Amino acid sequence: MSKPSLVIVLLEDARHKMLIYRYLKKRDKKLNADQIRVHVSPSGSGSAENWVQREFVREVGEYRRRQRTRGETALIVMIDADTHTVQHRLGQLEQALREGARPPVDTDTERIARLVPRRNIETWILCLSGHEVDEEIDYKREHHDWAELTRSAAETLFQWARSNAQLPNHCIESLRCGITELRRLDS
Repeated sequence: MSKPSLVIVLLEDARHKMLIYRYLKKRDKKLNADQIRVHVSPSGSGSAENWVQREFVREVGEYRRRQRTRGETALIVMIDADTHTVQHRLGQLEQALREGARPPVDTDTERIARLVPRRNIETWILCLSGHEVDEEIDYKREHHDWAELTRSAAETLFQWARSNAQLPNHCIESLRCGITELRRLDS
């Protein structure tokens, strides 16, 4: 399948945006800013997790309309697992689709990547930066240079998400699942 002409990205916060935007630019240097439509949960408007779930239904509809009429589109949604499991969050996204009268994501044919960092994106950033991490620990409030770590993490995510890449032993389970989702964008 060819590269997408539009990537719709649905995220909880600015750190999600920084990682995914940099990853996409590494993945396809020809992809310009007009071809990446990023939607980040507005701050101060309640739960980012609930916002992502609501918007997911709308963006899946938009993705499917574009696929039928304009061709190559991809959708990436990122939502932190927090204290839940990856499967629980994926179930919530599927439930939101059911409640919105939309069919579930077809993982065989649709270029929809559902990324669920456990506990949060900081866990992935540290893992991608070579740190040993525990998915039960909340690293969000640790004092790191998150901007710098995210730059290098995006490069590593690009390398690890390549179709033939071998993942290192320290790669955590939620990130392995996310990489599988990202690899489906190329199928």
